Amino acid sequence: MNKAELTEAIQKILGGDTSKRAAGEALDAVLKAIAKGVKTSPVQLIGFGTFKVAKRAARTGRNPKTKQPMKIKASKTVRFVPSSKLKATL
Repeated sequence: MNKAELTEAIQKILGGDTSKRAAGEALDAVLKAIAKGVKTSPVQLIGFGTFKVAKRAARTGRNPKTKQPMKIKASKTVRFVPSSKLKATL
């Protein structure tokens, strides 16, 4: 499912008087709120899951083209941990 399909699904769930544009704006607002919130603390959506920042340590990798070792800097990423309720629906 891509963003356009998700927008259509939201529009159908909200009902006939909701426009596709309004559903898209609602989706964008939720995604922006999650992105902003996860910077300071985990974002927990009860019944869905938790978004949290995870740190990756610096490590040595290998350049696939030259096969030479290279240093990969430490970085941050976002992890999603699904709730048990979400897992049960699978």
